[in-house]
Amino acid sequence: MIQADQAETGKPGSRWPITDVDRRTGEEYQSFLRTARDRWFMPHARMIAMTAKCLSGNCRITGLVCRTEMLVVCVLAVALPARVADGEAAPKTFTNPILRSGADPWVTRYEGDYLLCQSRRGGVRVARASRLQDLDTVPWIRVWTPPQNKPYSKELWAPELHYLQGKWYIYVAADNGDNANHRMFVLEGTSQDPQKPFQLKGKIAASTDRWAIDGTVLEMPDRSLYFIWSGWEGTENVAQLLYIAPMRKPWAIAGERVCISRPEHDWELNGEPLINEGPEVLWNGDRLFVVYSASGSWGDDYCLGQLRWKGGNVLDPHAWVKKAEPVFSRTADVFGPGHASFTTSPDETEHWIVYHAAKYAGAGWNRNVRIQKFTWNDDGSPNFGTPVSTGVPLAIPSEKGQRPP
Repeated sequence: MIQADQAETGKPGSRWPITDVDRRTGEEYQSFLRTARDRWFMPHARMIAMTAKCLSGNCRITGLVCRTEMLVVCVLAVALPARVADGEAAPKTFTNPILRSGADPWVTRYEGDYLLCQSRRGGVRVARASRLQDLDTVPWIRVWTPPQNKPYSKELWAPELHYLQGKWYIYVAADNGDNANHRMFVLEGTSQDPQKPFQLKGKIAASTDRWAIDGTVLEMPDRSLYFIWSGWEGTENVAQLLYIAPMRKPWAIAGERVCISRPEHDWELNGEPLINEGPEVLWNGDRLFVVYSASGSWGDDYCLGQLRWKGGNVLDPHAWVKKAEPVFSRTADVFGPGHASFTTSPDETEHWIVYHAAKYAGAGWNRNVRIQKFTWNDDGSPNFGTPVSTGVPLAIPSEKGQRPP
């Protein structure tokens, strides 16, 4: 679901970019300044807050950079290097959530950085950070906005960014404003830079062409591709099932869909319509899992389930075994954890889950994004533990063996 957006700014790597300026408010600037203050130069907080005051009134930036913005840029440009040069150690802990608002987080790595792809403000945007826990402190770059009055103009859900066969692709669900018309669409990158514009490649669907969301790609060791998504069996919104189909290229399905999961256990049956959605591929060596979300995403009991591949043809429903219990579920103070993606620490010695949760009990689709480390069970399956409470300090993802850029 689309969540409250942050300010769109310019190119990656700049401390406060001044290109591609979108309309921004003083509140957004102050939020940015608070983050900078807490992370890098607390002693300068008073000066920066004074600078921000003139941005909190009626100032609107619609294409030009005002002098006050330039002053903020200068303050950051001077203060940040000074703190780094002094040898001040970066924080060794962080707390959840890492994004105050957001849902369906898809994280992948590129050139040592973390890319987070999200649907925000009616378009698809990509954030890039060198540290996983810093994804809320970097600009959101708009890579695609749908034209008006098209079958894919509205309700952009759960975009995923994949690098396949030498190109970047984004898979996103969209409709024309009527949920019954939700289908999956493919965007193709125009360059090797995942923050450059994408263009619509087309709809990706099996011949049945039923309601579809939450598409992802499974790439097998032999490089064969399969599309996995959540969809309706028929034309009525009764239940969402998980389907898989072979792909002949990154933007086209080659055969008919096969159902590999449907809601059946008690923990999958909270809320109607019944829900299996958000399938995500997770490899551990040669062991393959699909981790998915179950029960209503609007409820506190939204959780993660797991399918294990036994081997053989991934298009054979009998090749998949569902775990009888959820693998990640609510606690006394974390509600509706679900729709996860998976990544590693900067030095690739740790595995991390990125997921969303409701901001409070009964919050529905008002969610934030969280991360935590996970391990592996003796049988090779993931052990996600339990969701860590808000505000509890956690060790940052390991950087010990990280090679310099």
